[in-house]
Amino acid sequence: MKKILSLILINFLFAIIANAQFGRLSPADSLRRDSINRVTQNDHAQMLKQLNIQSVRTGADGNNPNAPNAANYDESKANPFPKLPDPLILKNGQRIMNAADWWNKRRPEIEEDFNKEIYGRLPKNIPGVKWELVKDTIEMDGTVQVHTRKLIGHVENRAYPSISVNIDLSLSTPTAATKPVPVVMELSFIFPPGFHFPTPARDSSKPEPLTWQQQSLAKGWGYAVLIPVSIQADNGAGLTQGIIGLTNKGQFRKPDDWGALRAWAWGASRAMDYFETDKTVDAKHIAIEGHSRYGKAALVTLAYDKRFAAGFISSSGEGGAKLHRRNAGEIVENLTGAGEYHWMAGNFIKYGGPLNWGDLPVDSHELIAMCAPRPVFISSGDKGDAWVDVKGMFMAAVAAGPVYKLLGKKDLGTNKFPAIENGLMEGEIAFRQHSGGHTPGPNWPSFLEFAARYFE
Repeated sequence: MKKILSLILINFLFAIIANAQFGRLSPADSLRRDSINRVTQNDHAQMLKQLNIQSVRTGADGNNPNAPNAANYDESKANPFPKLPDPLILKNGQRIMNAADWWNKRRPEIEEDFNKEIYGRLPKNIPGVKWELVKDTIEMDGTVQVHTRKLIGHVENRAYPSISVNIDLSLSTPTAATKPVPVVMELSFIFPPGFHFPTPARDSSKPEPLTWQQQSLAKGWGYAVLIPVSIQADNGAGLTQGIIGLTNKGQFRKPDDWGALRAWAWGASRAMDYFETDKTVDAKHIAIEGHSRYGKAALVTLAYDKRFAAGFISSSGEGGAKLHRRNAGEIVENLTGAGEYHWMAGNFIKYGGPLNWGDLPVDSHELIAMCAPRPVFISSGDKGDAWVDVKGMFMAAVAAGPVYKLLGKKDLGTNKFPAIENGLMEGEIAFRQHSGGHTPGPNWPSFLEFAARYFE
């Protein structure tokens, strides 16, 4: 189920899949799909050539349990590389014993490894962003009146005018607020007109459940929605377009250039730049939330931009909070193939080819550790969400704990995997698996209560 949803959630393919449910693809859709696939395959092959790699191993199949490469869900086979890099030991073997050495010595080492091998480096020539208010309204969201601003962040492109990047952001704050308010920002998918996921039957005798936006408003906070694909396309064909293409002037990436996850995180930081200028926003209390691939991007954002005060990382899986060294659900090879490599630096492909997962210099527990000492909520569902490897995300959260404790904060408090719906919420690292499927919905109330400890 998760693999199907993962494919559905490729932004461009939303419309194609929706059309396919009711008939054949239109000729135009079919041609566009084939063109994207062809350009993506060419870009992937070009990166393999730069890396001097002939081929990569096949990723896990999450649909067919009888396939030779069927995804593994047997815990006894899930840890082929059980030894994790120690986030508190320098490359020279010296153990970090105090906060100053974490900030000045060890954290920069970890960040450099993520830059070079996992998510890619930000280029030095990223142009500036000018925000334009394109719509300004007073409206009702449920029972709360809000001031909604529709904003477009125009990226300066004089150095390469053939590529334009316009960041899509909206911000809503309660009009009754008498002081700047905290804001929860979601990295959000775009759905085609008429498209919706099936919704479970609801007891009509009970009130309609509040949206996450309405739950935020109920706390007196605001909310924002950022559209990542307005920053960078969610496919390999788009790597010579978007902000990555703009900074590369339409040329192929180099192996340590940034991928889409880092580009989306860069866009989230530009939204933060705007929040710091808005007098209705308490920019010291901005939380970022993302689900699935955008859960990966939300975690990358929180790790790299210290201005974000908290993170809700939902079902992020491989490339997010899940340990790379785990053989459960989606694995490294899924992210090094042509379908998902664009999320990562080109160098990451090596670990699905001539190298293996145990060769990685860092793992995702160190990405979580880069968020310290700020609060981070690692979240997953149950039914239909096995692909993201909830146990592997929990293990990463546990392994990040020593860094939080070094900085005077609380870890998860246990290394025992909790029961479903039994959240570990007492420390700055929190974890909860809800009983639903691949959705953040059931965990929103828990996250907002968690964040309120720091925002109120």
